[in-house]
Amino acid sequence: MPPSPKVSTSRKTKAEQRAAAVEQILDAGEELFSKLGFFGPTIADIADRAGVHPALIHYYFDGKRELFDKVFERRVRDAVATRTKALDDYEREVGDKPTAEGALDAFYTGAFDAYSNGGEGWRNFGRLFAQVNNAPGYGAENMDLSFDPLVIRLIGLLQKALPHARREDLLWGFHFTSGAYTLSLSRTGRIDRLSEGLCSSEDFQAIKRRFAKFMAAGLHAICGQDS
Repeated sequence: MPPSPKVSTSRKTKAEQRAAAVEQILDAGEELFSKLGFFGPTIADIADRAGVHPALIHYYFDGKRELFDKVFERRVRDAVATRTKALDDYEREVGDKPTAEGALDAFYTGAFDAYSNGGEGWRNFGRLFAQVNNAPGYGAENMDLSFDPLVIRLIGLLQKALPHARREDLLWGFHFTSGAYTLSLSRTGRIDRLSEGLCSSEDFQAIKRRFAKFMAAGLHAICGQDS
């Protein structure tokens, strides 16, 4: 029986080292982009935060724009998968009888859980997501491609829940909801100061408990239907 082929240890080690270096760079980029925006940090700043030479970033990424895109894309896949599953589960559960609150809860609850339980990396991504959602230009294409199909699906559920609503009102309702959502992800600390510590912008579970109910009430109001 011929001997089994040997796996190249050095090749595997190089691959592991490359993967670790890329993750280190992505983590550093995510942190600095989330705090300073796209234009704030330089490649040198990100290299310094990651503990690598700037040349290594240029080796793996074609400039700061590609690095930013890769940072954004890294968690978007999980975010889209989480929301898709939540909407699938909700539709399977309610069939043709969704409610506005239920649809919004399905769309947003898993996201708040990720920011609550996913560690500082996910919280940094939340701030980055908020920036992209609120600033035309960098990152907007990725946002559109990744999330627009899910948003259209949510609007369809809301139309079933509020069959007499005008589509423009549902779209404005989502617009307002999206703004409140990304403000929450930004964790500005303003509600902490206004409430003198009673509320915390870091408390995603407190936001989650109130978010869908509050937004659903707003949708009912602008769509002219009793809740």
